[in-house]
Order: sequence, then C-alpha cells, then structure tokens
Amino acid sequence: MRRITVLRGCLLVALFSAVPAAHAQRPLEELKAEGRVDDDTVRGEAENVLTLRRVLQASARSAPEILAALARERQADGRLLSTLGEFDLLFNGSGFSRVLGYYDGSHAEMRAYQPLSNNGGQVYAGYRVSRGDFPIYEDQYFTNKLGEVKVGGVFSLLRDRLTDRRRTDRALARNDVEIAGLERQMVAIGVQQRAIDAYLTWVSSGQRLAVYRDLLALATSRQGGIERQIGLGMLPAIVAVENRQNVVQRQVLVVQAERTLDVAANDLSFFLRDADGRPILPRSTQLPRDLPAIANPLPRVGGVDRIERPDLAAILVRVDKARAQRLLAINDMRPRLDVNGEASKDLGSEGLGGPSRTPFETKVGLTFSLPLQRRAARGRAAEADAKIDELGRERGRLEDKIVIEINRLGVRTAAADRQIELAGLDVTLADQLAEAERRRLFLGASDLLKVNLREQSALQARINLLDARYQFAALRGELIAATADEQQLGLETPTRSGVADASPDRFSADSPVSQASIRLSRERAALIAAA
Repeated sequence: MRRITVLRGCLLVALFSAVPAAHAQRPLEELKAEGRVDDDTVRGEAENVLTLRRVLQASARSAPEILAALARERQADGRLLSTLGEFDLLFNGSGFSRVLGYYDGSHAEMRAYQPLSNNGGQVYAGYRVSRGDFPIYEDQYFTNKLGEVKVGGVFSLLRDRLTDRRRTDRALARNDVEIAGLERQMVAIGVQQRAIDAYLTWVSSGQRLAVYRDLLALATSRQGGIERQIGLGMLPAIVAVENRQNVVQRQVLVVQAERTLDVAANDLSFFLRDADGRPILPRSTQLPRDLPAIANPLPRVGGVDRIERPDLAAILVRVDKARAQRLLAINDMRPRLDVNGEASKDLGSEGLGGPSRTPFETKVGLTFSLPLQRRAARGRAAEADAKIDELGRERGRLEDKIVIEINRLGVRTAAADRQIELAGLDVTLADQLAEAERRRLFLGASDLLKVNLREQSALQARINLLDARYQFAALRGELIAATADEQQLGLETPTRSGVADASPDRFSADSPVSQASIRLSRERAALIAAA
C-alpha cells in the first residue's frame, strides 16, 4: 500500500509539475555562454526577428498613401514652376519686305523682354534694321545703314509696385508647395501610427497564442499520466474524459489564436513591403519575445501646454495665402502710375531716312489710371480678411483640441502603466494559487476540476497582462503620432523621394518649416509697411 502511495505521488508530481516547451526555452545568449550555440546562430536569430523599426522604415518608403502624398507634392512643385514661367525672358522678332509696288523697303526687328521680379514692370532691349525706301506714312521704319539698338523699361510707382498678379501667383504657388509638404507629413504620421498599431496587434496576437499553447501543453502532458493512473486503479475513468475535454477546449482556443495571428500578419503586410513596394507577409518565426519599447514623447508627465504639428503649420501657411490675396486686393484699389524710359541709337552711315535718325535719342513717359468704384477689389479684400479671421480661430480650436487630446493620452498612459503593475501582481498570485492547487491534489485534498479552474484563472491573468501591455504600447504609439515625434515614427529623415530627413526636430529654428515661416513673416511685414 505504501509503494502504491509513493508511486501515485511521483506520478502526480510529474503530471502537474510539467513545464511546457515554450517556457523551457532559454535565451540564446545563455546557450552561447555554455558553448551550445555559436555566434552565427545568435546573429541569425537576431536578424530573423521582425522589429518595429524595420516595419516603419518599409512603410515610410513604400506605403501607397505616402507615395500618393509625394505625388501631390510634386504636382504643387509643377504648379510653382508654371508660375515662375511668368518671369521668363521673352524673345520675339518680325519683318517684312515689299516685293511689288513703287516702294522697295524691307524691315526686320527683334526684341527681348524681361519681366521684373520685384516690380510690376519690365525691361527690354531690341535691334532693328531697314533697307530701301518707305512711303511717308511708314517713316518710322527708316534706320541708318547698320540699324538701330534700343533699350528701355517700364516701372510701376503705385499699383503693382509692391505686389501684382504674377508675384502673388508665385507666392501662392510656393505656399501650396509648403502645404503639400506639410500634408504629406500628416499623411505619413497617420500611416506610421497605423503601422505601429498593426505591429503591436501582430506581436500581441503571437504572445496570446504562446499562452494558449502553454495551457494546452499542460493539459496534454496530463493525459498520459491520468491514463496510467486509471490503468493502476488509482483514478476513475471519468477523469480521463474530463481531461480530454479540457484538451479539446484548449485546442479550440489555440486554433482561434492562430487565426487571429494570421489575420494580424495579413494586416501588417500592408505596411511591411519590399524594395519594389510589394507586401511581405510576416512569419510567426519572426515574432519578437516582447512588445517594443516606445519612449514617452511628452516633455513632462501629465501633459503639455503647447505642441507643434504639421497641420498647425499648414494653417499658418494658409493664413499667408489669405494675406497675399488681401495685399493683391489692396494693390488693385490703388491708382496706376507707371514711368517708362527708352534710349535708342542708330549705327553706321546715314540711311534714306535722313540725318534725324543719327543722334542718340531718349524718351521718358508716364501712364496714369484711377479705378473709381473699386468694388471688385474691396470685395476680395473683405473676403480675405474674413478668411484670415476664420483661419486664426481654426488654429486656436485645433491647438486646444490637440493639447487636450495629448493630455488625455498622457493620463490614459499613466493609468495603463499602473494597470500593468497590478496585472503582473495578479499573474504572480494566480500562478501561486494554481501551484498550490496542484499540491493539494497531490495530497488528495483537491480534484482535477479545481486545478483546471485555477489554471484558467492563471490563464486569464496572463491574458489581462498582455492586454495591459498592448494597451500601454498602443497609447504610446498614439502619443508619438499626436506629438508628431518623427524620430520614433521612422520619419526622421523624410525627403521628396520617400527617404528620411536627418533632423529629429522638424520645427527647430533651423528647420525648413521654421525658415519658411520666418521668411514669409518678413515678407509680409515689408509689404504691409510699404502699403
């Protein structure tokens, strides 16, 4: 009888103390220290793990939404180049020759025009030459033998002096380029935030599957021991049926977790792409052991008072556009006063036109016009004023919304951190209870049903811990997106080609956005002062 009791105790110890293979795995670094694996194995294992950084880099490089935003930015570049064409050097030429009739005069002329980029006028230079005789009513065609050279210019003194339609269109096009770049950044931030969430879901699904497999391994390892005890008459046959039912139920959980992992891997493939932009389906062997560590982007625990983001900067650029349109409307309400000057000189010996062409000539003129009612310009100015007011209020609303959202995420993140601590304590206590129940079963003071209930409770505690860790990491992902932390989003070096900009702080004093804002502010101040 004593031998039977000892045998039963040994079987129960082996039965309920079994450790599943997933838990028995040891870090490769420890195996390497013992000489059981080499450096190549450790390096290959490390390289085989799919990291969040790799996903974000692939997404930033090849995500369709980011590439579409880059295409829109190139469209804005094209429109800017088109407006710069208004300042292109223009060349034209003309000529004629009388082939029949009393007069035999021929005339050829060419001229180049250069619009001014800092004034509404233009400068020009030309050359003309004539041969033969012209009627008196075409006396202006006569030149000396070597022709005539001419230079001149038109300069705006009131309307079009500070700004005009061409320069306003150029400024608006430049603003559109900046807005397209800022919108591309916002699109990229949104894409990267979804990539982080897809990666966290995939890793969390893999961890859930590992927990369910551990639970299944416990029930499976019991079955053989229970059947042996039944064969020895130590347990009733119904215990084997009960344990087989537990095995089947846990197999169902494993199958469901496997399908969830497959779905998560499929969703992640939208962001994980190869060099040609084709989706890559991650393998379960690439799963890391833990969720990635995402640093807290907040300057202090508890929230922020102010934040800079591309969508806020885009509103400022739209304000610049409205102000440029207002300045153009104010310009159109002014009278036009243009001064023009021209100098010309005939070269060579005297032609048929006589000696009046030979001296050096200069001309100066004025052009004046005054719009009387100016309702169209006043209406555009009033519309621009209202637009500036609307955008100012929109920026204030958006700033408040962003700050409140970030502070809310900060509070939730702090609560999630505390939840992880409590969930970890719950796991420890649940494991202790499950182990104690196994010992009670060994002493004959419990049964398999209670052991299963304790194990289910320990399972739920582990799932709760995984959920808390996922929630904490997901909130951190939302925080870095809300604060536009481009470094952690894998956007620290973005360029037009989809590769990244090295500056982690896009809104530093030396950043392109800040430099553009400073430049635009100075231009606006100069225009307003001159107005």
